Amino acid sequence: MMIVAHMVLLLCFLAAMVDGLLIFNQKNGISAQRILPEKLSNGDENPVKIDIRNNYGFTIHANVIDEIPFQFQKRDFLIKKKIEAGKNNFFQYILEPKERGEYNFGSLNIYVSSPLGLVSKRFSFQKDANLPAYPSFIHLRKYELMALQSEFLLGGIKRIRKLGHTMEFEQIKDYVPGDDIRTINWKATSKTNRLMVNQFQDEKSQRIFMLIDKGRTMKMPFKGLSLLDYSINAAMALSHIILKKGDRAGMMTFSKKTENKVAAENKSGQLRKISEALYNIKTDFFESDFNRLYQDVKYSLNQRSLVLLFTNFETLDGLNRQLKYLRGIAKNHLLVVIFFKNSELQTLIHKNPESTQEIYDEIIAEKFEFEKKLIIQELRKYGIYSVYTLPENLNVDVINKYLEIKARGIL
Repeated sequence: MMIVAHMVLLLCFLAAMVDGLLIFNQKNGISAQRILPEKLSNGDENPVKIDIRNNYGFTIHANVIDEIPFQFQKRDFLIKKKIEAGKNNFFQYILEPKERGEYNFGSLNIYVSSPLGLVSKRFSFQKDANLPAYPSFIHLRKYELMALQSEFLLGGIKRIRKLGHTMEFEQIKDYVPGDDIRTINWKATSKTNRLMVNQFQDEKSQRIFMLIDKGRTMKMPFKGLSLLDYSINAAMALSHIILKKGDRAGMMTFSKKTENKVAAENKSGQLRKISEALYNIKTDFFESDFNRLYQDVKYSLNQRSLVLLFTNFETLDGLNRQLKYLRGIAKNHLLVVIFFKNSELQTLIHKNPESTQEIYDEIIAEKFEFEKKLIIQELRKYGIYSVYTLPENLNVDVINKYLEIKARGIL
């Protein structure tokens, strides 16, 4: 049996030698390219594409190990591919960043083996690549339909009662059946001897200003993203709609002081300017200074504007400490306070309790939910609008509120 063992060992050694010659004999056995987007969209699925060409004269097995940024904490990255001789294999994988900032890609490593699979050779491509992660921008076009007609909302179609004519005059045109007879222009009708009506368009160039709290209350995470990240993504989506509607979009962030201020404009590069301002904002552990915010808003916004405040209040006492500053802002502007439902509490409330501890947890969760409803009533008492929503529904609900206010003409 020893002779048989020696023969098998020799055959394995010869096979490995042949396999090694096949793999290492060709210097440029494969060529590969990693195709990255210009920037990553925070909280969204971003495709990273890889193109591999087999220059060998036989089918190869490739193990692809891409050195993706450490922020993803993915240490078992491995993609296996079988590539025929002289063919290309084009595929992609998905990355979903959970924070904004710089992401560094290392080498694209590909381990190649022949059909024998005894020896493999490593090929490395594209040593380093830096990629910024910006606030969510991938789904901006998804919301454009909402900018075309205010009645179409992502949650369905609903009618919005208008309080009166809040339109700008556009032109005088011939009357056609279906036009509102209240818009008939009698002077033009008498001159032309045919019915003429005034045509109006949505009022434009209204100032919409977004205030984003980056204090400690916005550090709370839900599904991997902090409340600050949800607010920034919503601000980007809303800015896109505001600019599409012809209004002016502006923003600032605040905590101990106000920062990252972008004046309300409707220029071609305004969305990019807002994106750059929001690009690398981080939360801190300070309590936000609403007094300082009130002073800066008072001196910065000299015209009546729609002010959307992204923050979070967990208790009625927390609101009462800042209420006088919110009332001060609401005196000169239309203020909308946007704060968040706790999805974990919602799960406890709608869970059927089976033990004493679960009953206790449900009661406590309902108590916190009731406090949130008291916050809404307290704000309404002083003429302050509110949006109370789950973090994942923030984009839709904020855009709906903006379109509702614009349609009702209460700005």
